[in-house]
Amino acid sequence: METLKSPISLSELCALISKTLDESLASYYWVKAEISSLSERGGHLYLDLVEGKAAKMRATCWAGNKELLMSYFESETGQTLQAGMAVLVEVEIQYHAVYGLSLSIVGIDPGYTLGEIAMQRQRTIAQLQADGLLDAQQLLTLPTLIRRIAVISSPNAAGYEDFCHQLQTTNYQFEISLFPAVMQGEGAAKSILAALEEISNDQRRKTNDYYDVIVIIRGGGATTDLSCFDNYELCAVCAQCELPILTGIGHTRDVSVLDLVAHEALKTPTAVAEWLIHRMDEQSGRVADLLVRLRRTAERQILIRRHRVEMLEQRLAACNPQRFYERGYSLLTKNGKVIRSVHELHKGEEIETHLADGTIQSIVI
Repeated sequence: METLKSPISLSELCALISKTLDESLASYYWVKAEISSLSERGGHLYLDLVEGKAAKMRATCWAGNKELLMSYFESETGQTLQAGMAVLVEVEIQYHAVYGLSLSIVGIDPGYTLGEIAMQRQRTIAQLQADGLLDAQQLLTLPTLIRRIAVISSPNAAGYEDFCHQLQTTNYQFEISLFPAVMQGEGAAKSILAALEEISNDQRRKTNDYYDVIVIIRGGGATTDLSCFDNYELCAVCAQCELPILTGIGHTRDVSVLDLVAHEALKTPTAVAEWLIHRMDEQSGRVADLLVRLRRTAERQILIRRHRVEMLEQRLAACNPQRFYERGYSLLTKNGKVIRSVHELHKGEEIETHLADGTIQSIVI
């Protein structure tokens, strides 16, 4: 390797590197990478792009491009950029004498990210299926009356308020216990798992049958992030939960993997509340129907028993000795015992003849 004998300054070397890059490389490249971290400062978006452990570079989406690119990405995917996402970005290579080599993001392909998300989602579903967990929740039996509800939600979310308000419009005495969790972003899956663990601990502290169901709800707009609900660990834990799980994630696009795992999947928190109310209405109707049937059965049994009593009374009346006497018959007794044959009598014995209007005493001669 040839070494120049005449020394140059550091800035001159940086200028040479910059010139060489400008002359040797194209203006823009489409690059596949994964976002390992990102932050926003001063209106700019700063990212670290990685390819496993093989490569890592800093990238910046400047404020002038950020709003347009992010709006486009979110409208197509329904999600915001976040760590862990696979992306296909158009970049301009930049070299700065102080800050070194970096990439400036000038374009993004949402379709690539959607494809990667879809493939990861299918891998999660396939793993759950292989582990026998995809339909595990369906084996659980819902309680006849669902009253005590453990809710996992952000406490300040509009969806949680809508859920509670909807239940409060009825006369049913629902008991709601909130277990707060982060419902979007990088830490959402871990936060929801922690809430599930707390519910399990609370269930054991009270009684094993205290909560009837677990409800996982969130509200949000078009830019919501749903990737946490495709997380394998979260879905696996929910599948193996001893309580039926109801979801109302508030999405308008695809069904999440958690929705596939859950015992009942509804679109929104309000829809979950309406489902719970409808189930109570059904059970209330069944109770009312049972009361009507019981009343009718009791009335029928009373009539049957009354008829039996009347028949017995008629039989008793027919067996009344007084009726026997009134028809012209008499009864002969000796010492209080009925005489049925003349051979039971002897001369000189005292006997009694019973008639309808009195008794006659006689002596056998």
